[in-house]
Amino acid sequence: MRLWSLHPQYLDSAGLNASWREGLLAKNVLLGNTKGYTNHPQLIRFKNSPDPNLYIDAFLTEIYKEAARRNFSYSKDKIRLIENISPITVTKGQLVYELEHLKRKLQKRSPELLEKLPTLVDLKIHPLFETIEGEIEEWEIII
Repeated sequence: MRLWSLHPQYLDSAGLNASWREGLLAKNVLLGNTKGYTNHPQLIRFKNSPDPNLYIDAFLTEIYKEAARRNFSYSKDKIRLIENISPITVTKGQLVYELEHLKRKLQKRSPELLEKLPTLVDLKIHPLFETIEGEIEEWEIII
């Protein structure tokens, strides 16, 4: 499961589709609708948010909006569209790690998109998050 802190505009089609599916899985885990993945580290920041179910819907809202921008057909009925929510934090170190991870994925799947990725300075993050100083998040599984 990968719940990207980077803006979904940087994901290729496979990455965006995976992010939608994995976000919906995360939503079901947070709602208690599944027995698997309950302790997955990617869920920690949502579990630590003021309202995990609201925050996962806010996360999925941005995935949905990016999919709609690309004329993909995702079911809006699976989430509540959430706008203007107080952000949760993500460290700069985490963003660096995710950017490098995404570069490796794009190099294999979509090299034409790899060339279009901005530098870290110009990188947009998922609107649910706000950047703070720090190393890679403790919950990250480094591969």
